[in-house]
Formats: sequence, structure tokens, C-alpha cells
Amino acid sequence: MSRLCLLAPAAFVAVGACATRSDIQVLQSDIRVMRIEANQADSARRVQLDAVINALGGTQDSLRSMHAQLFKFQGDVRGELYALGQQLIQVQELTGQSQRRLQELRASMEQRAPESVAPATQQPAPTPATQSRPSPSAPAPAAAVTASPSGGSPPSTTPGPNQLFQLSLDQLRRGSAVAARAGFQDLLRQYPTSDVAPEAQYYIAQSYETEGKIASADSAYALVVSKYPQSARAPSALYKRALALQAQGKVQAARAALDLVIRNYSRSDEAVLARDRLRTLK
Repeated sequence: MSRLCLLAPAAFVAVGACATRSDIQVLQSDIRVMRIEANQADSARRVQLDAVINALGGTQDSLRSMHAQLFKFQGDVRGELYALGQQLIQVQELTGQSQRRLQELRASMEQRAPESVAPATQQPAPTPATQSRPSPSAPAPAAAVTASPSGGSPPSTTPGPNQLFQLSLDQLRRGSAVAARAGFQDLLRQYPTSDVAPEAQYYIAQSYETEGKIASADSAYALVVSKYPQSARAPSALYKRALALQAQGKVQAARAALDLVIRNYSRSDEAVLARDRLRTLK
């Protein structure tokens, strides 16, 4: 009986030892499975991370390509705007030359008009027969020279509007801004409804601009727009006025003037220049 009592604890210990060893083996097996699953999950995450990195790399490459294309497009646009501006300047120069030539012809015609009338006012020279036998009823020679066949006064030598304009414009081209301005102002006083009146007012503004009188030039350009809004010089004057306002530091007023050029004279060359300047006006 005493021997059985001694063997019972030893049996329980052996059974417990066997149970613990089995549990450890199961636990180790579970740990191995978990490690395998963790490695598989890590591999899957690594694959996903590599895919994300590759996608980001492709996106960055696309962004770099788009940035390069945008930069090239901006350069092309700037080049095209510059070329367009140069073409507009050439067109304006050619148009100015045509208008200048037409104005010179008109002034020449005005100058020749009195000359073509003058020979008709002179009495024809008497024939030898009339010199030898003067008629008692014939008028005196002095009256024949001074009188006009129509009984009117001799033709006036006052220059016409085109002559005045051409003379004043020549003065301005020679650098005589004051003399040119006086001539243009005289033209406006004598011929306020002439078709060259808008041109005269425009060149009055240019004469001030030549002297560096920006405020006076601004006021003169404003008169072109207010008095002759339908003239060909109105958009040019308004654009020039915007430049004058910008030179005086009046950015908001300059921007408003450029907006008026685009809104009121949208088909003019100055509207293109105004849109380009608005992009850079700060």
C-alpha cells in the first residue's frame, strides 16, 4: 500500500511531462505557421509597395513630361505673341507710310488748286492789230490785269487743311514739337470738321509725348477718344493713353483704358496689344 502511494505522484508527473511536451510541439507548430503566414503577408505587402512606388514613379515621369510640354507651350506662345507684335508694328508702319503718302498728295493738290485758277484770271495778250488801233471803248490796260473775268476777287493763298497738316507733320518729324503743335492747333481752329482733324489732335498728343510731357499727352489722347470716337486714331489714342497712365504709375487707370480698347475696338490691332499688355501689367 505504501508503495502504491509512492508511485502515484510519479505517474502524475510523467503524464504531466508528456502533456507539456505535446503542448510545446503544438505551440511551436503554430508559431511556424504564423511565421510562414507573416512572411507571405510581408511578401504581398512588399509587392503592393513596389507597385505603388512604380505607379508614383510613372506619375512623376508624367508630371515631368507635362511640365516640359507646358514650358515649351509657354515659350511657343511668347514667341508667337512677339512675332505677332512685330507683324502688327510692320503693318502699322506700312499703313502709316500709305497714309503719309496719301496726305502728301492731298496737300499737293490743295497747293496746286490756286495755281490752276490763277492763269484764268489773267487777260489774254492783245494782238498786234489791237495794239496799233486801240478801240475807244476798250478798258484800260490796268483794269484788264487786275480784274477777274468773273468779276470776283483773286484766289486766296490761305493753306487748306491738308497743307496745314502736312506742314505741321514735317515740323514734328524735324523735331520742332512746339511749332508742329501750333500748326495742328491752328488747323483745328480753322477747319474743325476736316477729315484730318482727328489726325491733328492725335499728333498734338504726340508732340507733348516727344517733349516728355506725359500728363499733357494723356489729356490730348483723351480728347481724340472723346471727340472722335469713330476715327481710325481712336484705338491708337486710347492705347497710348493707357501707356501714359502706366508711365505715371496709375496702374488701375491704365488697366481700365486697356479694357476699353478691347471692349470698344475689339477688331483693332491695338486690342491684340492691349490683351498682351494686360497679362504683364502689375
